Amino acid sequence: MTVELTSFSFPEILSNPVLTPLHGTLEVVMNQNVSLSCHSDSGSPPVRYTLFKHRQKVAALNRTDLTPALFNLTINSASDVGEYKCKAENEICSGEKYSKSLNFTLKEPVSKPMLSSPDSHAKNGQNVTLSCLSEEGSLPITYTFFKDGQSIQPPVRMQKREAAVISVLIKSSSDFGTYKCKADNHIHNKPKYSNSFNFTLTEESSSSQPLITSRLILLLLPVGFALAIPFFIIPSYKAKKCTSTKSSTGHTSTEKAEQTEDYVTYAEIGKFMSFST
Repeated sequence: MTVELTSFSFPEILSNPVLTPLHGTLEVVMNQNVSLSCHSDSGSPPVRYTLFKHRQKVAALNRTDLTPALFNLTINSASDVGEYKCKAENEICSGEKYSKSLNFTLKEPVSKPMLSSPDSHAKNGQNVTLSCLSEEGSLPITYTFFKDGQSIQPPVRMQKREAAVISVLIKSSSDFGTYKCKADNHIHNKPKYSNSFNFTLTEESSSSQPLITSRLILLLLPVGFALAIPFFIIPSYKAKKCTSTKSSTGHTSTEKAEQTEDYVTYAEIGKFMSFST
């Protein structure tokens, strides 16, 4: 008589599953597609995997072996970056096992930075400042300044929502080039560049020109009065005196008239010279 022994395999309890992001980082941006892997590396299949977000069921997948279950998600809003967990279960009663929680961090790419300066006009030998600020985007943000496409200073890393500020010495006409700045927070390799900025050269002689002109006019006024005396003032007084003498006496005394005219002439010249000085 022959007795055959038959071996029976009892179902094994599943190990705690591991929930991991396939792209290797928990930092995500809006409208990004992400994949989560849930996997128990020991236990008896078949296995049913269920994904939860904030303890609410999102999706469930069945596996006939111990291969991972892949859950595809899209980050559409801030609520999609909450706490995630997955559950693995097989045919054994009370065989449910849960993974550790996983939380995404929503990262926002930088917005286009603004490059500005309080000194839009500059002259040779002047120190000017340039400010670069991106008003949106997750911190920290790294700013880089350029002139004519070439970096002019080491990058500036800002941990707060503040502008990066540098100082530039205008030494020659080549420093009146085209300036730009770049903002980058290393999210999906999407840095942003500002609009161009140019300084305007200030002419140093332009401010002193009106002062020189006014001083020249003041110097020429006495000369103008002196030149006008023999041509306009003296003939006018002579004509007025002769008319007055004729009308009072009816005849003219040549010698007396000449003396009178000489007196009037020198008297008036002295008065106008005193006025001009």
